[in-house]
Amino acid sequence: QAQPGESGGGLVRPVGPLRPSCKASGFTLDLTAMGWFRRGPGKEREFVAAISYNGAVTNYADSVKDRFTISRDNAKNTVYLQMNSLKPEDTAVYYCAGTRTWNIRNYSREYDYWGQGTQVTVSS
Repeated sequence: QAQPGESGGGLVRPVGPLRPSCKASGFTLDLTAMGWFRRGPGKEREFVAAISYNGAVTNYADSVKDRFTISRDNAKNTVYLQMNSLKPEDTAVYYCAGTRTWNIRNYSREYDYWGQGTQVTVSS
């Protein structure tokens, strides 16, 4: 069964940093564009960041631009989300997702594989 597996969430003070990771399982990561999404308390799931199959192209939500960085290491079958300057409003369950295309996608409906999520809580 193709499913990404997230890890590295947790409780962190404002400013952070934190770096969740996502391990691919059951599919070939280097043929797959990847993304991170999040669902905050009482909110809809929203796009956070996306990266093309080879890491050459990335895209970010305005709310995290210049604070978060998505990257990938295909040799390790892993995608990362470096989170800096964390704010309480970044508190959410963060989901890793894969899409059977090479180029980035920004909408959840375009993704084929979903992880179970990892909780990130930003609080002092």
